[in-house]
Amino acid sequence: MKRKHFFSLTAWILVSFLAVVGCNQVATNIPNATLTSQAQATELTISVAASMQDAMKAIAPVYKEKYPNTKITYNFGSSGSLQQQIEQGAPVDVFISAAQRQIEALDKKNLLLPGTRKNLLGNEVVLIASQKTTGIANFQDLSSNQVQRFSIGDPESVPAGQYAQEVLTSLKLYDAVKPKIVFAKDVRQVLSYVETGNVNAGIVYATDAQSSNQIKIVATAPKGSHKPIIYPIAVIQRSQNQAAAKEFVDFISSDTAKPVFEKYGFTRLN
Repeated sequence: MKRKHFFSLTAWILVSFLAVVGCNQVATNIPNATLTSQAQATELTISVAASMQDAMKAIAPVYKEKYPNTKITYNFGSSGSLQQQIEQGAPVDVFISAAQRQIEALDKKNLLLPGTRKNLLGNEVVLIASQKTTGIANFQDLSSNQVQRFSIGDPESVPAGQYAQEVLTSLKLYDAVKPKIVFAKDVRQVLSYVETGNVNAGIVYATDAQSSNQIKIVATAPKGSHKPIIYPIAVIQRSQNQAAAKEFVDFISSDTAKPVFEKYGFTRLN
């Protein structure tokens, strides 16, 4: 009986030992699988001029189909503000500006990854008013009594505002209408001011005007009245995901992305 009891006890100990080892292996394997999955996933932060908001949101699912393991986080704002964030060390992988000035400033400080900068898109400057507004037919009407206030982006930080200032200066209107101007933090705020009736008119990109059914395009800026509108793109030098960031730039510049940008009113420059 003692020998039988001894063998039973030994068998129980062996079974218990194997069960513990098995549990440890399962517990160990689960985190490893998670770590492997995490290692395969890549996250990119893309800082983008506010005027591209609708188009870039539409691009996201198209990009996801080709690169399912890359997560895109957009940071929208005025190009000047985004430039400052990058200069101050914000963890940005790719920057798309609405003008060359901001990308030039970063390039001079060696903050762009060499060989990744390219001109991506073009746009137009337009004068807009509410659908209900009458009596505004051209830029010259901004100096009439019909317009009490109108909005443009702040020329110091908003490329659309800089282009608007150039147009008004070219038409010899800027000094006369400056007291009426309500400066906005970005071009989308200009659009909002017109939509809500806070101002009588606004100067935005054609793509922004296209995004709203509450406003109408009154006039398009004459050719030669402002610098060419160019949206440049580049990978940021300090990006921790340079390979994925380059893939994103290549995708955005590809024929796959072209129809999306054209749908939202942009013209491709490459």
